[in-house]
Amino acid sequence: MEPFKDEKILLAHGSGGRLSHDLVEKGIVPAFDNPLLSKLDDSAVFEVKGRLAFTTDSYIVTPIFFPGGDIGRLAVCGTVNDLAMSGAVPLYLSVSFIIEEGLPLSDLGRIVASIHEAAEEAGVKVVTGDTKVVNKGSADKIFINTSGVGVVPEGVNISGSNARPGDKLILSGPIGDHGIAVMSEREGLNFSTLIKSDCAPLNRLVAEMLKASTEIHALRDPTRGGLATTLNEFAAQSRVGILIHEDMIPVRDEVRAACEMLGFDPLHVANEGRLVAAVAPDDAERVLEAMRQNKYGSEASIIGEVRKEHPGRVIMRTRLGASRIVDMLVGELLPRIC
Repeated sequence: MEPFKDEKILLAHGSGGRLSHDLVEKGIVPAFDNPLLSKLDDSAVFEVKGRLAFTTDSYIVTPIFFPGGDIGRLAVCGTVNDLAMSGAVPLYLSVSFIIEEGLPLSDLGRIVASIHEAAEEAGVKVVTGDTKVVNKGSADKIFINTSGVGVVPEGVNISGSNARPGDKLILSGPIGDHGIAVMSEREGLNFSTLIKSDCAPLNRLVAEMLKASTEIHALRDPTRGGLATTLNEFAAQSRVGILIHEDMIPVRDEVRAACEMLGFDPLHVANEGRLVAAVAPDDAERVLEAMRQNKYGSEASIIGEVRKEHPGRVIMRTRLGASRIVDMLVGELLPRIC
């Protein structure tokens, strides 16, 4: 993006003419150069064998740059993780930009570079995409849509509807980092310790978990709505009860303090680099050990279990020994965070 360092996006960049071609061919394509993309056809053609997983998502975070990440890294990690939560090996992504007129091209360059870095880390290729420019005021700087395709290995059957009574629930790390990082940047909140987003690709972590056990029944990344919403989804889809223990759920001290100040429940705050798994009890410790060997699972812990009792409900045993129902998030806790 160096040739455009001091320029801004114009409506003409979305016209389909010379400026559009220059933007795509000089500013975007080189970051993702690969044989499938370099043809610049209207679709990428590739060969795969076996069961496929396909997902799509859109990203509208404000601000577009935040501690620990940006909208580009978020878009790649979010889509890679959605594929990984079905046990799939992510292969290919599409990336489409909707850009507001006036966005500095240097900002677009940073985002494209971040997408490239995240895709490299995840081991996926960006093979197709699209770029549109809208009038100033018709968008908020930049929106990104990503779609992903992956292959599900033979014998893997992971779904939110597969949690079974007796399964142990494993959380890959502390919750709430992403939501608080975005909020603190947006509102100019300063804490004694910088809170960074946990935004990360989890596909390699999932692959290592699957090497440790074929008895991983359910996986999900607790993004919008947080851990509470994800666990309620498991309970509803699998028609089971879930019991979690407050003192086993890792929350960083600075995140907990920020939540107390803002009146948030950490269980409802979004994450972008965490997963929760329902694993057969006999395999739980083995999976936990495998997770802790990966940098994105080094703080993993068992936080509860799946039960036959109270189907469809999530119950938390508090530090004081009492029990309370944990509901899904109602309404919008932190808008524009992913």
